[in-house]
Amino acid sequence: MPNDTTRPGRAADAVARHIEGLILEGSLRPGERLLPEREMAERLGVSRPTLRDGVRALEERGLLRGEAGGATHVAPIGTSITDPLLPLLASRLETTDDYLEFRALSEGPAAALAARRATPVDLAELGRCMARIDRAHGLQDPTEEAEADADLHVAIYEATHNVVLLHVMRALSGMLRAGVFYNRTKLYARPEVRELLRGQHRAIHDAIAARDPAAAEAAAAGHIGFTHAALREIREAEARLEVSIRRVGAGRIGASGRAGGG
Repeated sequence: MPNDTTRPGRAADAVARHIEGLILEGSLRPGERLLPEREMAERLGVSRPTLRDGVRALEERGLLRGEAGGATHVAPIGTSITDPLLPLLASRLETTDDYLEFRALSEGPAAALAARRATPVDLAELGRCMARIDRAHGLQDPTEEAEADADLHVAIYEATHNVVLLHVMRALSGMLRAGVFYNRTKLYARPEVRELLRGQHRAIHDAIAARDPAAAEAAAAGHIGFTHAALREIREAEARLEVSIRRVGAGRIGASGRAGGG
């Protein structure tokens, strides 16, 4: 923990390193607001000028962001892949399959790690996410259910205590929420699919809570496999519907009313 017993410059560096470490390990999340300056200085055992210098150094590096009114937030780092790559990914249909293939490789092992490493705090957060899924399901609120779904998976990555996995998957989660890989509402708009998804999430949650790595890995792998198959079925059904619509005239560009007509 930093303090003011060393030279001011070194104390400010220690403050910056401490906050940087909290961001790296995921304790401070992208977009999260920091405590007011006075309270944060007291918590860290430093003077307000020292704290200010440490925070300024992190703002210059893009890790923190000062807002109007004096509030400071963690910058939205590691939450998406930006620049020209984002629209390029969004423009290609095969991106969905590639994304889900990657999830199939990572999701099971992540759940197994979470089952081995989750702390009581991690398990409580997983429980809160699962309760949100149940509540949204009962209210038939597919939008909130989809958000709670994404939050549950991020909580699983946090419970692995692997910072590389956490930040990579947070970035992908941000892209998923933005609809880059697929439209999640298409899944949650189908009651029978929502019911199955809830059961799958419950199985993952329960296996991690029971500290059963093999069951957690199997449940997570089955969930991703189901999601992939369901999205493929939805995509194929939509393609068939588009053909039917064109056949009855909505997409026809021929001059005759019927094939072979005069």
